[in-house]
Amino acid sequence: MRAYLRAVLVAVATAGVGGAVWAQSSSPFSGLFGRSDDEGPVSLRFQVQGGDGLDRTLRNASLIAGALSEDRTTGQDVLAAARADYARILGNLYDRGYYSAIINITLDGVEAAEIAPLDAPAMVRQVVVSVQTGPQFRFSRAAIAPVAPRTDLPAEYRQGQVAGTGIIRNAARAGVEGWRDVGHAKADVTGQDITADHVANVVDSRIALSPGPSVTFGRLNLRGYDRMNPRRLAKIAGLPEGERFDPEEIEDVRKRLRRSGVFSAITLEESETLNPDGSMDINLTVVEQKPRRVGAGFEISTTDGAMVSAYWMHRNLLGGGERLRIEGEVKDMGSDTSGRDDLVTFRIDRPATITPDTTAYVLTSLSREREEDYDADTGTVGLGFNHVFSDRFTFDTAIQYQFSRVYDDLGETDFQVLALPTAVMWDARDDENNARRGYYLQGEATPFKGFDGTDSGVRLLGEGRAFYSLGAEDRLTLAGRARLGSVLGSAIQNTPRNYLFYSGGGGTVRGQPYQSLGVEEIQGPNGPIKTGGASVATLSAEVRWQVRERIGVVAFADYGQVWAEDGWGGTSDDHSGAGIGVRYNTPIGPLRFDVAGPAGGDTGNGVQLYLGLGQAF
Repeated sequence: MRAYLRAVLVAVATAGVGGAVWAQSSSPFSGLFGRSDDEGPVSLRFQVQGGDGLDRTLRNASLIAGALSEDRTTGQDVLAAARADYARILGNLYDRGYYSAIINITLDGVEAAEIAPLDAPAMVRQVVVSVQTGPQFRFSRAAIAPVAPRTDLPAEYRQGQVAGTGIIRNAARAGVEGWRDVGHAKADVTGQDITADHVANVVDSRIALSPGPSVTFGRLNLRGYDRMNPRRLAKIAGLPEGERFDPEEIEDVRKRLRRSGVFSAITLEESETLNPDGSMDINLTVVEQKPRRVGAGFEISTTDGAMVSAYWMHRNLLGGGERLRIEGEVKDMGSDTSGRDDLVTFRIDRPATITPDTTAYVLTSLSREREEDYDADTGTVGLGFNHVFSDRFTFDTAIQYQFSRVYDDLGETDFQVLALPTAVMWDARDDENNARRGYYLQGEATPFKGFDGTDSGVRLLGEGRAFYSLGAEDRLTLAGRARLGSVLGSAIQNTPRNYLFYSGGGGTVRGQPYQSLGVEEIQGPNGPIKTGGASVATLSAEVRWQVRERIGVVAFADYGQVWAEDGWGGTSDDHSGAGIGVRYNTPIGPLRFDVAGPAGGDTGNGVQLYLGLGQAF
């Protein structure tokens, strides 16, 4: 990164330390410390005169405080930290506009700067950091030119505001970035005149910028690839050669390469010199990851049983960034209400198909469900496309053929559909695995054409989540989720069973058994049979409290209602659940343990336990 602050602050002679630093191996201060190996606590005291609220800031920045907190208390450790703290504290004061500060750091009464490094005491008992901040300087002038249109300069960089060095650096950086944003890739700071007046306590700051020529993107020079086809690598990167330079395009290239999952390291560098035609080459160096990866997950419920999933993935399958993922899932093992369910999925993704931000995929899945009220065997094949519009907005569409055979009190029923599932997602959460702020919206529409007795219609499903935190360090988080779905235009008895909606279980209403709430609308030989409903609504609310860095507690309540007809009409039933849980933060997300029981409805009884990885939503 270019250095944006190259000027010397004039006449800052009064800012200094309490004594000179000795360089020889012995000093006049040898012997002032008693050589003792006795161990004991080291006291640290900060005395700050002026600068309201600086005590905590300077202590947090202090290397001495850091050394003592890590139990590095030998005399050599304390002396080394103290000698480095002069510059560290002075830099913090400069950042806040204090240019006439006096800093004294004494070790058992002796100035640390006057102790030679080889004369460190064996032990230090008391450290006193004394800071006289002096007056706070303000800008008498804050000029920067020329400035590109729509440059976002810091509001603090203006006459009368506090003249911190950090503000000057930020202003210079913003000025350069403003020119780069409009295509001047080689913009730079060409001159600075910054003078501190210790009589008037003001700073005169003038920054000169050189925009340089307007630049276009040149070639993408590739290095480091091994199995990757260079033509496909360039296609995935998607650098817009010949177009006007834009630093956001560089960041987009980096994001595309990361999304491909092929590379463990990505380095993008701008060429130092421009080409004769005014274009600038970009140098890309990549390091490929190992091609294969495996993973697993689990979840346990006392009523629903255990769920175990695993996957095997092959990156860069054909040398063009293709990704093959084979995933298996076995759930409801040991369930009190149903048999074991099995699912196996094969999926191949090919990035940069049609556009650099579009991934094509082929999907095949086979499932075997053994539920309390029905059994089903289902096979699905499909071709889809996923397009990333931005970090937050994603669009996915596919064409799928699905065949399912259902066994229930009606006997054997076959369902066949040709569907066009389409989904949009807007993710504005601050953390995908453990959100504390923001929101998440997802909408799905699946038009389907039925064959051989299966009706045609459209399945709609929408979900919204919101997160809000308050208190010190956002320790208290309020989280909510709402989910609405309906199947329109298709009679319930002629709709594929897996298109219908149930409620109950860890993903909808905790404390109620899995898929325990449905409807009894279809007449069988022995009376109504239970199926999912044509419409559903579920609500969840959580209060999350982060007790310690890794441990949190949660109180939650869930509600679900299922209707027999589309558009949330016809007969319906509802139920609810509530409980508490514990979260233990891990590098891959919080480990979740919930205890819940029914709070309303007649679909379940008794306490249920849930263990899984990640928040419930």
